[in-house]
Amino acid sequence: MSGPAFHHPEALVTGDWLQGHLDDPDLRVFDCTTYLASAEGTGQPYRVVSGRDDYDAGHIPGAGFLDLQGDFSVADSPYRFTLPAPDDAAAAFGRHGIGDDTRVVLYSRKSPIWATRFWWMLRWLGFDNAAVLDGGYDKWGADGRPVSTGPCSYSAAVLSAYPRPELFADKDDVLAAIGDTGTCTINALSPEMHAGEDPRYGRPGRVPGSVNVPAGGQVDPETKELRSPETVARAFAAAGADPDKRIIAYCGGGIAATLDAFLLHQLGYTDIAVYDNSMSEWATDETLPIETD
Repeated sequence: MSGPAFHHPEALVTGDWLQGHLDDPDLRVFDCTTYLASAEGTGQPYRVVSGRDDYDAGHIPGAGFLDLQGDFSVADSPYRFTLPAPDDAAAAFGRHGIGDDTRVVLYSRKSPIWATRFWWMLRWLGFDNAAVLDGGYDKWGADGRPVSTGPCSYSAAVLSAYPRPELFADKDDVLAAIGDTGTCTINALSPEMHAGEDPRYGRPGRVPGSVNVPAGGQVDPETKELRSPETVARAFAAAGADPDKRIIAYCGGGIAATLDAFLLHQLGYTDIAVYDNSMSEWATDETLPIETD
């Protein structure tokens, strides 16, 4: 009897595969890196730092750069990384060279969560020909693969939007899911954040009744590759994430949750949403319930 497996291998590529396809004319590769720096004393959970400087210092040959906060989030939102309107997101991807007939590979540094956020956004727009580079730039470099400082040469393209609104949830969806036995709400933050030991986002704690599957625990800390399907499946099963239930994943700002969502999709789950804004919104809204250990 076979064990758990990733159901969508086309959405997760290796360095060997990517290096062998860098010259494909329809391929678009992007560095998606963002960093979260300390914002102590500002009242904000973190300071957003673009990964553009690291991209300029060296990237996968031919790759472009996607700035999540700068080009793919609502500029005047009170929260970081708020999802734009579908047409605005599609136009931004098009400006960077992603069109209806392209094949896209996304990678990031230090953590895959930035690549999976863009992957989830593309899927939300109805675009299914995107993949995440397993191990990201860290493994690419550790394996001694080629690095370039040359500019990206992708021409602008047109990406059609066929939105799947069910792939994102809002606070009303999350509130309605509390106590609903047909929904499993998953917190992708650390166990300490889940327990309520860190007030980074405002009121410490979690969405009542939610379970914890930390996104960071699903990645090998040395290679930055995703853990095996067996290991990942075990983590979700232990938390009570039943494939027959609707899953809502959340975190601090809707980023780490996309890694849990990506992995659930790989494991064959079909009803998955990411709570956009996540605890950045929930913990600061005094009308919403919160739970701690």
